[in-house]
Amino acid sequence: MAAAAARGAMRAVRVFEFGGPEVLRLQADVPIPAPKDMQVLIKVHACGVNPVETYIRSGNYARLPALPYTPGSDVAGVVESVGEGVTAFKRGDRVFASATLSGGYAEYAVAEASRVFPLSEKLNFSQGAAIAIPYFTAYRALFLKGHAKAGESVLIHGASGGVGIAACQIARAYGLKVLGTAGTEEGMNIILRNGAHQAFNHREANYLDKIKEYTKMQGVNIIVEMLSNVNLAADLPLLSQAGRVMVVGCRGSIEINPRDTMNKESSIIGVGLFLETEEERRECARAVLDGVESGWLKPVVGPEYPLQEAAKAHEDIIHSSGARGKMVLLP
Repeated sequence: MAAAAARGAMRAVRVFEFGGPEVLRLQADVPIPAPKDMQVLIKVHACGVNPVETYIRSGNYARLPALPYTPGSDVAGVVESVGEGVTAFKRGDRVFASATLSGGYAEYAVAEASRVFPLSEKLNFSQGAAIAIPYFTAYRALFLKGHAKAGESVLIHGASGGVGIAACQIARAYGLKVLGTAGTEEGMNIILRNGAHQAFNHREANYLDKIKEYTKMQGVNIIVEMLSNVNLAADLPLLSQAGRVMVVGCRGSIEINPRDTMNKESSIIGVGLFLETEEERRECARAVLDGVESGWLKPVVGPEYPLQEAAKAHEDIIHSSGARGKMVLLP
C-alpha cells in the first residue's frame, strides 16, 4: 500500500455497470484524487455502508452517478492534504465526512470542506464512519421534518441499525418517549442500551397489538420508518391524532388505505437527506458534535469488513437476519 501511495495510486472499489453486489470490483491502481479549492483529501480509516448504496449500485435509485464510480460517502480518517482556501483543517487532523466527491470505499477520498467535521478523540474511526448519514438522517427526520417536541412519543420502526440507533439516542437526549423495534433478541438489547424506553420484536405476530397496549391505545406521535414498503399500512393505525410517519427507508411499493390518515389527520412525510440546505446541515452538525461532547452520542459499530469484502457487506446489509449497529468497511 505504501509503495502504491508513493506512486500516486490507491485501492478503491469501482462500479463499471449497475447490478448485483458482484459489480463491486476492488482495483489496486486507482489514482489518488487531488483536492481542489475548498476541498480536503482524507486518508480513509473507515467508511460506513448504508442501504442506499445498494440501491444506487443496483440502478434502482432516482439519482444515479455516472459510471464508473466509487460508492460510499461517510468516511472517517486523517487529513492528508487540503486545497486552496481551506483554513479549518490541516494535515494530520482526525475528521469525519458526510459526503465525498470521489467515493468512500477507497484508501483516500476527496470531500468538500463544508462536508468535513472534526472527529473527537472520544470516538474511534469506525465510530466516526457511523456518524454522518445515520445521525444527520435521524435528526432531520425527528426535528427538521417531524417537528418532534420533548414529551412526545416516537416509535423507531427498525431501530437496531445505523439510523435506528441514532434516532433512539437523539430522541432520548431531546426528551421524547422512545419505543423501538428489532428483529432479534440481540437487536432489542442494543436499542434498550441506546435510549429506547421499550423494545418490541417485529418478528412476533402480535407485536403491533403490544405497541398499542403499551401506548394505552393512544398511539404514538411520530414513527420513524426504516422499511415503509412493508410497514406503512400498519403504521397509520398506530399513530395518535395529528401523528406523522417519517419515511426514511423504502425498498418497493405498498398499498395503503388513505382513510387511515383521515381518521387521525395524520401525515406521511418523506425524508431525503440529499435535499438538506447548507443551513440545515450546519444545524445537524451542531447537534451531533454537541451530542458527542455531552457523551450521549455514541455510535454503535456492527459488522466490520475489509475493503475486498464490499460485495459481502452489500449482501449482508440487505439480507441479514437483523441489524446490530452500523456496518463499516475498513480500507
